[in-house]
Amino acid sequence: MRNYAINVFWSDEDECYIATVPDLKGCSAFGDTAEAAVREVEVAKRLWLEVAAEDGDEIPEPRYLPPGAQQTAAG
Repeated sequence: MRNYAINVFWSDEDECYIATVPDLKGCSAFGDTAEAAVREVEVAKRLWLEVAAEDGDEIPEPRYLPPGAQQTAAG
């Protein structure tokens, strides 16, 4: 599975941590801790990619990477 960037932030409105995958439209999850949100968004990412593949939708290449990071061929 490709390595996609994950953003994690605290939401005062929702009173939980939110994790998003910017490259995958609508792919997000939440948790009581940042770690829980990341675990949940990893599941959401896997399912997002499975459904896109099943539907024949284009799967985007990872674009959002931290400064200095490089995407590997295996990523």
